Amino acid sequence: MERKFDRDWELTIGPDTVRLFIEKAKVISAAINEDYADGQEHEVEYDGDGGDLHLHEGLAEEESENLLEEELRELIDDLNVDEAAELVALAWIGRGDYEGSEWTEAVAAARERGNRRTSKYLLGMPMLGDWLEEGLESIGA
Repeated sequence: MERKFDRDWELTIGPDTVRLFIEKAKVISAAINEDYADGQEHEVEYDGDGGDLHLHEGLAEEESENLLEEELRELIDDLNVDEAAELVALAWIGRGDYEGSEWTEAVAAARERGNRRTSKYLLGMPMLGDWLEEGLESIGA
């Protein structure tokens, strides 16, 4: 799905930086999906004495997932305004809101939405890693 076209702009955010975000986002997304697939994350066992016994088999993984998400959040928060707008634009293009050829329009719209809460907005996207990857491919980066 790689669409190459002539472009008169350069990325402010490095494609390797975006690829790092893609890797982290995919790990976070995979971990969330596995938790729900297991069915054990939120199950409660009753021991017959009226008390409940919560299963905490995934507690260590949960903590590391939260650390990974926090790390990605901090990396996104450290981006400057232009980089953050481009990251949002890449996600939008990957999601299909814009075409790769509409890069400048997507970045302008992302700048209009502002830079506050960018990490919260992006980390709220369930397929962030996939959409960023698609976005990079669509713009030929």
